[in-house]
Amino acid sequence: MTATTNIPFLDLVSPHVELEGEILPVIQTALRTAGFVGGPLVEGFERDFAQYCQTQYCVGVASGTDAVRFALIASGVKPGDLVVTVPNTFIATTEAITQAGATPVFVDIDEHTYNLDPARLRDYLEVHCRVDGATGQPRDRKLDRPVTAIVPVHLYGQTADMDSIQELAARFGLLVVEDACQAHGAEYFSRRENAWKKAGSLGRAAGFSFYPGKNLGACGEGGAVTTNDEQVARRVRMLRDHGQAQKYYHDMEGYNGRLDAIQAGILQLKLRHLDRWNDARRACARRYRDLLAGQPDVTLPFEPFWAKAVHHLYVIRTDDRVGLMRHLAEAKIGTAIHYPIPLHLQKAYGHLAYHQGDFPVAEKLASQIVSLPMFPQLRADQQEIVAQELLGFLVGLRQSSESRSYAACV
Repeated sequence: MTATTNIPFLDLVSPHVELEGEILPVIQTALRTAGFVGGPLVEGFERDFAQYCQTQYCVGVASGTDAVRFALIASGVKPGDLVVTVPNTFIATTEAITQAGATPVFVDIDEHTYNLDPARLRDYLEVHCRVDGATGQPRDRKLDRPVTAIVPVHLYGQTADMDSIQELAARFGLLVVEDACQAHGAEYFSRRENAWKKAGSLGRAAGFSFYPGKNLGACGEGGAVTTNDEQVARRVRMLRDHGQAQKYYHDMEGYNGRLDAIQAGILQLKLRHLDRWNDARRACARRYRDLLAGQPDVTLPFEPFWAKAVHHLYVIRTDDRVGLMRHLAEAKIGTAIHYPIPLHLQKAYGHLAYHQGDFPVAEKLASQIVSLPMFPQLRADQQEIVAQELLGFLVGLRQSSESRSYAACV
């Protein structure tokens, strides 16, 4: 590898240069019509994204956080409720829960998929909750508050095991709101329906983020709620616009959470390219697997038979993460950690009184995960360099360990 090699963790320049001729007319249309908020650009994107996600409704909002929060409120989550989610996600998931007036309750994850573990969810609901005789809802035994919803996170672009989660939700009368902020175009094979289903169509509602680095990213902030429930869609439309059913008539207090028209127009044109970009990400993931297969010191992403991941991130595990990231940085290869501290150990949630060891799988993974470069324009030769440097580091690590073991024996 030459000293001039530079492989970024993420490339946000190339796709926008490629689409510049399509993006500029969107901006010109907004300028020439003064259509900056709402209107045809937003409505067109909502129509197209709903169709893409196999849902009846899509409501554009200002961010992914707004999307999950509005989806929860519109679905019926109330102040004082408990909402189950995972500790290994970005804080926006739990911010959405608390800003809806509820409190997050964490359940550990599956060590292979890194998503909500249905077995641990069942254990929480059966062992750590009791069924309220008056309402039929589960109540957390320790907190003595009702559990009303589950927010599974489709982490890194791969869906959670939604059939198993939905079966428990139906049994205990719980809402399911998907956090699909990293899963644009991801698919799940529903054994119950014997069909592939898109992320965003698997719960009462779902929240998407269009932050620039997402598989479908805006040129700024943006989000959307998808749902098949007309009432949920209607309530989200009011929530995003100060609770207005029509201008100056407020059925409820709401928020300023609208999707900008320019961003909606950009997202609508980018949506036409999303499947191609996702296919490129899948090809990159297959190439990484071929290049890194069989290495005992690195764990590659696991994709179960019921998932078609879109590889928003390509996350591996290794014991010497610090050393590997330092080595790759010296080789001018970008990496990142998603996420280094589980939410139950964050200072922001100290009041929830969780402790180290409460969620051992999430804690273990948080100390090992490394995100490698992953974007649709990532070239095969760049991946070969990443793999070469990564494997070289692991070989050196093994040789160093063997030398220490030999020295200890003589």
